[in-house]
Amino acid sequence: MRIIFFGTPEFAVASLQALVEAKMDVVAVVTAPDKPAGRGQQIQSSPVKVYAESCGLAILQPLKLKDPVFLQELASFQADLQIIVGFRMLPEAVWNMPRLGTFNLHASLLPQYRGAAPIHWAIINGETETGITTFFLQHEIDTGDLLFQEKESISEKDTTGELYERLMNMGSQLVVKTAKAIESGDIHPTPQLEIAELKSAPKLQRSTGEVHWTRAGRDIVNLVRGMHPFPGAHTVFQGKNCKLIAVEFNPEIIPDLGAGVWDTDQKTYLRVGCSDGYINILEWQMEGKKRLKIAEFLRGYNYTF
Repeated sequence: MRIIFFGTPEFAVASLQALVEAKMDVVAVVTAPDKPAGRGQQIQSSPVKVYAESCGLAILQPLKLKDPVFLQELASFQADLQIIVGFRMLPEAVWNMPRLGTFNLHASLLPQYRGAAPIHWAIINGETETGITTFFLQHEIDTGDLLFQEKESISEKDTTGELYERLMNMGSQLVVKTAKAIESGDIHPTPQLEIAELKSAPKLQRSTGEVHWTRAGRDIVNLVRGMHPFPGAHTVFQGKNCKLIAVEFNPEIIPDLGAGVWDTDQKTYLRVGCSDGYINILEWQMEGKKRLKIAEFLRGYNYTF
């Protein structure tokens, strides 16, 4: 079975590596074009391209997926199956090309959390369970027939970075399992149920990470967890932008510590009131500065309280 793999980020590398190590016949890899990145704007390749090059795999980097030249080159590989992990939306001319279809790995239990940021939103919304899904592509994003799903618990301490690692590794094994099942014909695609309360996972905006101190403390903690390590929850402290790394909620109601009111002993704690208690800042990073535990920050900060 000849496979073409589509992917770009680190999350996709684990799946590609698992296919290669399982001796699946990956005949080509499609990934994003190289682009400038970092302070020096040096041209960088995607993580998937770096790994594919190390394996000597054929690599395609189209600017436009409907480009006739790209479509012709893609067809020349005569793939039986295409696998998508962390790639942009495909036109039907691409996903409908191989005889066995095209399947995608998605980091949620579909139909919940369709969209670009399912891991972030599951934590932001305080979920205690998520998972991974493989499904066949069709016209509407993340709506195709389900192939396999596996569940994963979310602890109240998990950050997006920690859950990302677990789902990445689980997903790599599910991709191999799905590919082998398709190759053997042992698959039973199941339509997604359109349940009443579907939660979405839209692309993150800077405004997504803005902390509103009038919210409940647990919601604020979940936002910080869900936005860590990237792109980060943020607030403004004495006119300076701050990225929140770690916080904790205390339900104690302290007089005069209303929502958005800051307080410190200038040695061990920095806290701010919310709607149902207060938030202790444990670690953060001021704009242009290094990240610090709050005690370190307090020792070197010039107070204007």
